[in-house]
Amino acid sequence: MALDRWVAFVILCAAMAYGYAAFFTMDALLPPFMQRNPIWPSTFPKVLAVLTIITCLFILLGLEKSEDDGKEPDIDYRRLGDYHLSQALGLLALMVGYALVLRPAGFLSATFLFLVLGSVTLGERKLIVLLPVAAFASFVVWYLVDEVLGIFLRPWPFFL
Repeated sequence: MALDRWVAFVILCAAMAYGYAAFFTMDALLPPFMQRNPIWPSTFPKVLAVLTIITCLFILLGLEKSEDDGKEPDIDYRRLGDYHLSQALGLLALMVGYALVLRPAGFLSATFLFLVLGSVTLGERKLIVLLPVAAFASFVVWYLVDEVLGIFLRPWPFFL
């Protein structure tokens, strides 16, 4: 079985567990006044689980490949060294670092640093464009989450 099908199988297993939690365990603890609402807190997880399961089955059954496609697969697990593995692992390390630094450094600075370092890791070299775009994106996301949605995000480091 090709690498893309193995990845789809692993994601399918995770999506089935997620779907089970969304369909059978999340709604059991709803208060009575919320049980009459047309949209529950589990609505988006249910939709996400169903769409993920459908997509994974689509890949597992090979429906995304055309019949005249006789060439080698797109991803060859025997040649993983030929891909940009260091960039992918670096980006994963940055994600873990972002999660660890988010609270003490504050949302704005942690997000700005993650966007800048992630872009540099992936090969962006135009800092004159990168720095203002990262600052603007960090501020817009913070503003939408904090001010529009009303979910508090500490914008600055803990010592300010």
